Amino acid sequence: MPQRIAWRGLMPFLGLMILVALNLRPALSSMAPMLVRIQQDLGLSGLSIGVLTTLPVLCLGLFAPLAPWLTRLLGAERTLSLALLLLGGALVLRANAHPVPLYLGTLAVGAAIGIAGTLLPALVKRELAQGADLVTGVYTMALCLGGALGAGFSVPLAELLGSWQLALGSWAALAFAALLAWRLRMPHPQPTHSALPRRGPSLRVTRQALAWQVTGYMGSQSALAYIVFGWLPTLLQRRGMDEAAAGWLLAASVIAQLVTALGAPWLARLGRDQRPTILALLALTAAGVVILLQAPLAWRWWGAMLLGLGQGGSFSMALTLIVLRSANSQLAGQLSSMAQGIGYSIAATGPLLVGILIEFSDSMSLLTFVLMGFIGAAALCALLAGRQRQLAIDDQGRLITRCG
Repeated sequence: MPQRIAWRGLMPFLGLMILVALNLRPALSSMAPMLVRIQQDLGLSGLSIGVLTTLPVLCLGLFAPLAPWLTRLLGAERTLSLALLLLGGALVLRANAHPVPLYLGTLAVGAAIGIAGTLLPALVKRELAQGADLVTGVYTMALCLGGALGAGFSVPLAELLGSWQLALGSWAALAFAALLAWRLRMPHPQPTHSALPRRGPSLRVTRQALAWQVTGYMGSQSALAYIVFGWLPTLLQRRGMDEAAAGWLLAASVIAQLVTALGAPWLARLGRDQRPTILALLALTAAGVVILLQAPLAWRWWGAMLLGLGQGGSFSMALTLIVLRSANSQLAGQLSSMAQGIGYSIAATGPLLVGILIEFSDSMSLLTFVLMGFIGAAALCALLAGRQRQLAIDDQGRLITRCG
């Protein structure tokens, strides 16, 4: 019989994890509905706006590898506190009408989220080895909810507060609240030598094909996710929707992600491996993209729902694969660092590519083709990463890929 999960004892950690996760998407999704306004106010070119949407995603990848190093130096709990502090400060800095602090704040936002997002899968594996995939679904659901809040309330906050700068900066309050709760409720022990991740050639996950397959899936599905976060409202405005309506449609799509973000890991447990679940989710994503970019606008809500259902589950499964493909929390941290570090660097090409295409072309068919390419790449990687395999350490201390 499978080991019973002690949910009651886990609730304090789950509550803190959800509060932290709520902060890891509003910083990204809150800017998208106001890109046109920001571009007009600052006189930025289309390429400059493209860089603004790409910068945080690129920093997710560039700074994710810092998480294991900071964990060895400070401990996981203190590292996450540092990331939340950086996130709150970065959001305050980004709330600026001058391009330099706007871009610097956006860069720091990506750095903070990259570090925090890399830590959480390893913490989940450490706190609950059995059922870590299901807890990852809860964490992903919180991420999606945060993204929906950022997308839906971005424009209303700008109208209420009188400027887009204050609307962007207001999310710092949530980050500082999470920091306070994390500091007060989560023990922050000093790192000990025995707790440090083992280092050496035997733990170089980059030498394992399975690690690259998980990374490829993470990168390709994330590219599409950040294209949607960064550009979907702008694309919908080009199709005739107003600013607020486009933001709410994105929010509705992200809210739909909650269903599959939580449900996909449960569904994946029913089969021998995760491939059927992931491929079904990618098919929903593809249908949503085609409807939103090609079908009449009257169908837009159907497209938003399908896109959300597909993307929420796809991202949940990406994080779930990290914990399922790792035999312990040490390897989960290593794989999380690789999958998110390299994966998000790959994903950064998505928003930048769309920004360049929007600057020089009005073709929705071309954009649809590009998005389908990312979905196809994710499907190919899923066929490999979704198999029942696991990174493990053998009796001689070597890193191996275990089948079955």
